[in-house]
Amino acid sequence: MRTVMAILMSVLLVGCGTTVDPPEPGTPTSEEPAPETDPDTTGDPESPGEPESPGEPAIVETIAEGLHVPWGIAFLDDGTALVTERDTARVLAIRAGESPTVVAEIDVAAPTGEAGLLGIAVSEDADVFLYVSTENDNRVLRTRFAGGGLGPGEVILSGIPNARIHDGGRMIFGPDGYLYVATGDAAVPGLAQDPGSLAGKILRVTTDGDPAPGNPNPDSPVWSLGHRNVQGLAFDDQDRLWASEFGANAWDELNLITAGGNYGWPAVEGMGGSPEYIDPIHVWPPADASPSGLAWSDGHLWMAALRGRRLWRMDADGGEPAAFFTGELGRIRTVVAAPDGTVWLATSNTDGRGDPVDGDDRIVAVRTR
Repeated sequence: MRTVMAILMSVLLVGCGTTVDPPEPGTPTSEEPAPETDPDTTGDPESPGEPESPGEPAIVETIAEGLHVPWGIAFLDDGTALVTERDTARVLAIRAGESPTVVAEIDVAAPTGEAGLLGIAVSEDADVFLYVSTENDNRVLRTRFAGGGLGPGEVILSGIPNARIHDGGRMIFGPDGYLYVATGDAAVPGLAQDPGSLAGKILRVTTDGDPAPGNPNPDSPVWSLGHRNVQGLAFDDQDRLWASEFGANAWDELNLITAGGNYGWPAVEGMGGSPEYIDPIHVWPPADASPSGLAWSDGHLWMAALRGRRLWRMDADGGEPAAFFTGELGRIRTVVAAPDGTVWLATSNTDGRGDPVDGDDRIVAVRTR
């Protein structure tokens, strides 16, 4: 882990001197503030004196077009991708060389603002898990893909506070076989520090929704706390958990997650330097990030940026982040490692924010080296 001084130097370099204006009086602060003109901070991996670059990523294929706010992507054993659409509450199946097909519509979903049908994960035994915003809460459903569709969903975890903004929603299975679930503070910042609330947390549960063995509190699903709105989770090749997190008006964050760790929100945004809280590894002004999806591929972390409209690449053990595709794809919501060794990027240009690119959303495959 780097020293605080080293991290502060990283902040100065990554931030590119961008000043973030506060929101207008009376305007609720969202994790995706309105876009502003910002410089192209695309990384320059070939700069003199730097280590040899792994090479620039390149788009090799458009997987699907005409989508509407694709949010989560998970793969079945046969390579089929299941994709959630936040605002339509549809689950799509995408197979190589075929057009997307609708395999389910989640009736209990109540899309509004940033809430709706969000994350998706597939377990080792092929159960499918969905993170859904309902009229009353956010919850996790378990179902099964069979016969070309999803079966009825069984609620395994409920009571996660929801709101029009800050609902979290990303899910991932860890190397330990347990399900990690990211939640937001539901626009009530104090809930992130309340150990009795499921808001503003990363949860760790069994496939039945029970607190997983080894949790800091055996009776609680809470794995870490003090989060504002985590929408990206990834495990690296050392089985370490990383999370990308929306800040408010100053700093977005990339955090290395430890069991029982407190990441400071709302007392701290960005670097705090307090022994009570864990500082992030990297921070960005929201204009350069507003981070959502996160993935591990080819020895690097890859982070999707909504307001920043770019893909960030990071070395988990140090080094400065590099940005790619700045402005080329528009808002990037999700990045996920695909079975064929590429990473898939899903855009979010129809979510009602920012300046749409091409008028729809798509998924593209990217070669990362």
